[in-house]
Amino acid sequence: MSEAHQPNRDQATLWNEASGRTWVELQEVLDGMLAPLVAPLIDEGFPGEGGRVLDVGCGAGATSLAMARRLGPAGLCLGVEFSGPLVAAARARAAAEGLASAAFVQADAQTHAFEQGTSDAVISRFGVMFFDDPAAAFANIRRAARRKAKLAFVAWRSADENPFMTEAARAAAPLLPSLRVPDPDAPGPFAFADRERVQRILDASGWTDVDIRPIDEPSGVAEKDLLAYVTRLGPVGQALRDADEPTRARTAKAVRAAFDAYIQEGAARFTAACWLVSARA
Repeated sequence: MSEAHQPNRDQATLWNEASGRTWVELQEVLDGMLAPLVAPLIDEGFPGEGGRVLDVGCGAGATSLAMARRLGPAGLCLGVEFSGPLVAAARARAAAEGLASAAFVQADAQTHAFEQGTSDAVISRFGVMFFDDPAAAFANIRRAARRKAKLAFVAWRSADENPFMTEAARAAAPLLPSLRVPDPDAPGPFAFADRERVQRILDASGWTDVDIRPIDEPSGVAEKDLLAYVTRLGPVGQALRDADEPTRARTAKAVRAAFDAYIQEGAARFTAACWLVSARA
């Protein structure tokens, strides 16, 4: 396969370079922000002690480690992530905890040759919205699952329902002409906002008993971490990497001010409006 036709090439480049390194640097901030979504996901996808679980798009490993603890020493949670920096961080965390029931592989879940029929469950927290061909990806992931194995994942609902997640881009847009407005169906955080599209993807890839239900979880970012979060991640973070210092300073000031309305008791607080999706292989 030529490099030009390599699936998910743009996402792999993005997450193996600056974006992946930034996520590692802000790992504690992101883990805190996304922590309320760990328990609903683990509860939905848990196959029982000693089971084998595949965690797709595992990032720096928070959900893989949580599932591995729940599975116990006889189980295994295998985290799959195409960002080398994030995989390295996840492995280091598992080693520091001495958690042998967590393992990690750097791979693209859309094309990776998984061992067929070996997983009792598949989980993902915000890791399945970035594929060039989601139906092909979910079909490939299904081949790794045993018959009747459960799929459980969390994905963002619409940008309109998650204003906190797009506030920085709105505030920065007048100052950053290079800021890209993403196609809502393109790979990205809100690619699964449309419930019917998610249903179609899972139907086309062979999953059954699909259940898509909304969950709303209170979340937040500590005020001391907010500026780094809103200026180093997402489209604003990407646009600022090549900006000059005056532009960076003006943008940081405008973006930080846009979050004043979210501040309560030392943190920027918001509701994470998500889908909790389950299905069967």
